[in-house]
Amino acid sequence: MKHLTPKETAEFLHANPDAVFIDCRSEWEFLFVGHPKHALLIPWYEGENWDINPRFLGEVRIAASHQRPVVLICRSGNRSREAGEFLEQHGFSDVYNVLYGFEGELDDDHHRSTRNGWRHDGLPWEQC
Repeated sequence: MKHLTPKETAEFLHANPDAVFIDCRSEWEFLFVGHPKHALLIPWYEGENWDINPRFLGEVRIAASHQRPVVLICRSGNRSREAGEFLEQHGFSDVYNVLYGFEGELDDDHHRSTRNGWRHDGLPWEQC
């Protein structure tokens, strides 16, 4: 798996229009916190107990096939790294993780989006 900063990710997606950009956060995060424009929602964890989504692999296979690059983003880069490792274990070879994710690392006051991340870097995003 390769790791890209948010700005490197935006450049990669622009240069590779066949890449599939997957937001693997929960539906609630995607809808109410916001998400990168053109990202496809396929949660890695779901439900009230945050179980691994049993449909994750199948949904990614439908969206991407094994031949297209898969770029994963989550809140901070941790879930997307886990999901990327899972995809690699299941035959995906061109997987990218967005470092710092959508909201970025926590600052000294335990706030996000103040140090790094997709939103902090001013990259295109939207909120439903």
